[in-house]
Amino acid sequence: MHTLVLSITFSVAVSIFLKLARRHSIRIEQAIVMNYATAAALSLWLLRPPLDTLFRQSPAVWAILGLLGILLPAVFLIMAAAVRQAGIVRSDTAQRLSLILPILAAFLIFQEDLSGHKALGIGLALCALACLLARPQATPSSGDAVSTGRSWWVLLGVWAGYGCIDILFKQMARIGAGFTSSLLLSFVLAGLLLGLWLWSRGIRWHAHSLMSGLLLGGLNFGNIYCYIRAHQTFPDNPTLVFAAMNIGVISVGTLAGAGLFRERLSMLNILGIVLALSAIVLLFPR
Repeated sequence: MHTLVLSITFSVAVSIFLKLARRHSIRIEQAIVMNYATAAALSLWLLRPPLDTLFRQSPAVWAILGLLGILLPAVFLIMAAAVRQAGIVRSDTAQRLSLILPILAAFLIFQEDLSGHKALGIGLALCALACLLARPQATPSSGDAVSTGRSWWVLLGVWAGYGCIDILFKQMARIGAGFTSSLLLSFVLAGLLLGLWLWSRGIRWHAHSLMSGLLLGGLNFGNIYCYIRAHQTFPDNPTLVFAAMNIGVISVGTLAGAGLFRERLSMLNILGIVLALSAIVLLFPR
């Protein structure tokens, strides 16, 4: 059970890092580059993917990896903007609600059956997303917790972006790509492409931002590694891991946002969180 607790903690800690980045003059795009380098190194050390077959991937896998190399850093930057403008609570909830996109893809694209409880869960999740996109009035006491101007689109970007990433990883699994190998390659490509994009813009690299990326990479990979270990610890009960992770992140994220940053939520936002938790329960794998 401790692996699940650690995974939830690491996930929320990433959001807290993104929230505090601007206050500590961290250039988030540079931190994200170092984050992927750190995550790739930790993947080699702890996950130990088979290096002899690492680059023997089919053209379809390389195409998906190319998309992930672009999407992963792009969505990370959107998540950073969402945490800054809309707060940790709504951003983490929007990220967790992205689970409905691969479920929709499963029956729309891959012709899987749609059960009644999944249909209801999808409906609740869409209602929850609509409630989260509602913009509460900013007040002096809320600091930078909520930006009423653009918060809706970055939350929508978080939801759509993480959902698309999940679909791409699931599609790689369907065509036989190894998880540890594809994870390592996606980290490497994401860091390389973002680094090349920043270099092409002639940015000046800052040691402070790069060093903070080591912490971000450790937190990001820790979330993934502990989540994998949790599934290994409970091989016969994936429902427990799925439920605890999603509900745990929303719950702990809500406590962190309200307790540490005094984020203010409207009644519609609170309703959205309740609907999101209900949707996750209905979408449990059965």
